[in-house]
Amino acid sequence: MTGQPNASPARRILLPLALAQFICSFAGSNMNVMINDMSRDLDTTVQGIQTAITLFLLVMAALMIPGGKLTDRYGRTRCFTVGLVVYGVGAVLSALAPGLGVLILGNSILEGIGTALLIPPVYILTTLFFTEVTSRARAFGVISALGGVGAAAGPLIGGLITSAISWRGAFIFQALVIVAIIVLSRGIEDPVPADPTRPFDVTGAVLSGLGLVLFVMGILAADNNGLLMLGLMVAGAAVLASFFWWIRSKERAGQEPLLSTALFANRTSNLALVTQNAQWLILLGTSFTVATYLQVVRGYDAIQTGVIFTAATLGLLASSLGAEWFAKRLAQRTLILLGFVVTIAGIAVLIVMVSGSTGPWGFAPGLLLIGFGLGAMLTPSVNVVQGSFAEDLQGEISGLSRCISNLGSSFGTAIAGTILVSDLSHGGYAAAMVALAAAGVIGLAAATMLPKVALAKAAAPA
Repeated sequence: MTGQPNASPARRILLPLALAQFICSFAGSNMNVMINDMSRDLDTTVQGIQTAITLFLLVMAALMIPGGKLTDRYGRTRCFTVGLVVYGVGAVLSALAPGLGVLILGNSILEGIGTALLIPPVYILTTLFFTEVTSRARAFGVISALGGVGAAAGPLIGGLITSAISWRGAFIFQALVIVAIIVLSRGIEDPVPADPTRPFDVTGAVLSGLGLVLFVMGILAADNNGLLMLGLMVAGAAVLASFFWWIRSKERAGQEPLLSTALFANRTSNLALVTQNAQWLILLGTSFTVATYLQVVRGYDAIQTGVIFTAATLGLLASSLGAEWFAKRLAQRTLILLGFVVTIAGIAVLIVMVSGSTGPWGFAPGLLLIGFGLGAMLTPSVNVVQGSFAEDLQGEISGLSRCISNLGSSFGTAIAGTILVSDLSHGGYAAAMVALAAAGVIGLAAATMLPKVALAKAAAPA
């Protein structure tokens, strides 16, 4: 069943996959507008809610590579379904949470584990079902666009639900969407049989996950203890170095590691992964920074905060809807470059206009530009990464790609959030946004080094 499906079955396959990416991205940003309500109801602080959000993104990132590898052993559709069930249980538990501890268990741990299991199959199944270059690019475009819209519209939808019902209703909404995805995906058959004899590198999984957790926890500790921050980040870097030594030694011994070192030998893919990381760092970092500033400093409620984020959603939708038109006229490298330029300009506008305005409209132009710039380049970056490898490495590159993206999301919330929370009343907002602009400059630099020839061949409608 690896041939190209016709239009109607293709839509049936793509819909649940795209919805899965939407709800997981929504989960990463919708809590940003509930900070005041949740911290009050759960008897915690802004930093407590920031920790829960960051841990959710971090668990996703830490387990995404093992999650991608498990698809080869247990099958893509099975991992997808199990991930949906685990995620749904976590959403229900979060809705019923009496305190921060249960929220972290349901949202950060269970929803994070569920996402790590279900997202790699989304990209692997898309690659396997859509074998023709143009249709695959369109499919990735739909999935990436819904992921971006989920993250950008999360504050608006979350604000509407919180104002109409309560913040707990947002988790019930997630559970209902998960049920719908399970129903819609019942007819999807795995195009490649599972291989139960396929080895799984447990040591590699532990080392990679532990290294990422330690590194990001170090960032979260920055405003409390500088020595602790440095110690955790150094320990995380050391564990990650051990991970790379481990997988190389397994390959030299003729054994299958968690991640093939061949994935890191592709310069084009490596550069595109840097752009992916920067894109999601900016998207989630902006969402957390602006939402927190609006609620804590300016005293806006959930619905007011969500409505302000409509500008970012509209910008992302506009560029996503025009993706095919752009792709027919511009190479993917050009789209990524222009996307970063527009996004960085949007951050600059957001800093300048907010500092000189006391009303909500000062946020709209900057958020609109940020949304448009990110929407223009999310899909090309995914296309470049996935298209750099053959089918036998799709499980691994899908896991690595999602890991890097979600690591960017956790970096965005951790870095910008830590800077913001440490100085909410004074210069924290501007400092956090400057840090996000710096990430944009790094992404732009990586995009300038992408090869023109390789990407010109891949510039298909997205």
